[in-house]
Amino acid sequence: MREAMHHIRQKIYNAIDNITYSGSVVPVYNRVPTNATHPYIWIHSVSTNEVDQNASKYCLEVITRIEVITRFDGDQGGDLAANLIVSDVLSLLRTRASGYYDLSANNFSVYTNVLDGVTYEQIDRDDHTYFTGIIEMATRVEQTS
Repeated sequence: MREAMHHIRQKIYNAIDNITYSGSVVPVYNRVPTNATHPYIWIHSVSTNEVDQNASKYCLEVITRIEVITRFDGDQGGDLAANLIVSDVLSLLRTRASGYYDLSANNFSVYTNVLDGVTYEQIDRDDHTYFTGIIEMATRVEQTS
């Protein structure tokens, strides 16, 4: 059995790398740099589990988290920016079978890609208020060779 997680993260990155908000491209990171500007999108791995076990195939469920992080001075702003960017991300990632990631070059076949849920958080700090939309995607893949 091989790991598919990094291939899926790359496909997610490629799919959402050109999302814009307020006329600017929203940067997408796998590791957020200390000088990141807001808003930004952070993609990171959560888990890989073997599923749908049978005698001849390896099947995995890969959970990936996509966080949309916005920031406002003091008590200005709100969660609308995070809501709008999350909506754009979902419109690009949540497809039916005809739009699943093509992992054939990596010897995997995607057979489901499901939204596990979206949650929102608000964190008030002394100088900024942060609004985060957290998307969890569950992608099931079969190893093809």
